Amino acid sequence: MQLFVNDLTVMDFSYLCPKRGMVGESWIVDVVLDGDLNEESMVQDFGKVKKNLKRLIDDYVDHKLLVPAEHANAIVIHDEDGDQVEVQFSCEDTRQIMLYCPSDAYAFIYSDEVNMASVGEYLREVIATHLPDNVDDIKLHLRTEVITTPYYHYTHGLKKHDGNCQRIAHGHRSRIDIFVEGEPCKASQSYWAQRWADIYIATQEDAIAYDARKITGSVDNASDYLCFAYEANQGYFEIMLPQADCEVIQTDSTVECLAQFLLSEQQRRYPGKENKVIAYEGVGKGAMVTG
Repeated sequence: MQLFVNDLTVMDFSYLCPKRGMVGESWIVDVVLDGDLNEESMVQDFGKVKKNLKRLIDDYVDHKLLVPAEHANAIVIHDEDGDQVEVQFSCEDTRQIMLYCPSDAYAFIYSDEVNMASVGEYLREVIATHLPDNVDDIKLHLRTEVITTPYYHYTHGLKKHDGNCQRIAHGHRSRIDIFVEGEPCKASQSYWAQRWADIYIATQEDAIAYDARKITGSVDNASDYLCFAYEANQGYFEIMLPQADCEVIQTDSTVECLAQFLLSEQQRRYPGKENKVIAYEGVGKGAMVTG
């Protein structure tokens, strides 16, 4: 017998890619359980499936940075005196991305590439150890939201957040809807999809000097890189990445602040016209503002 649950959850995370760099992503999770009927004449209660499996996915992948631990250009250094982990990653075009964060900020995928197959296998192995005796196997189907309009991938961290959003490198795959004088503006949507393609959105007050970093790794041309750091409830977070891959704003990078930033930029691009921005944070949620 097979029990299936579609749209179990959405995983919002970022991952390191040798071609693209740091990529914000949102994947929808469907699951199928194979097993025998239990004493309740069920494979498993739907309520328990949704609660338990979602909790495991949240614990192991959601709002983390996924690192391809077996990639030749990935270096992982564990702090001998604490819970901090430094990750150094080199892209094919020589760009460097480095982080120094609590261990819970990462998920280490034992593959040379982070993709749906490797993440699905990682999750299947994790979840399999938590299944009841009557369940023989679990299959996960990971997929992206079907978006027919422009969208972007972004990574950020929210130091003031009480939960896992405070992790400095988690992200989203997000559509963007922009209206000018009440009409959809495809040119504006395409502009932002290109400007924020695989972007890291940082807050100016979190910037630190290159020489002040705790990251032990170094780069040849420090002036081409930016460093950001903050202390949050879960610990100390630090990141260094190419300046060309960053959008630095004056506010926090909540979706509400991003919507306001987009509107302000739109007003400069289309002065004297009414602009409306609907900014998404992953799948099915976001903020909107008009002005």
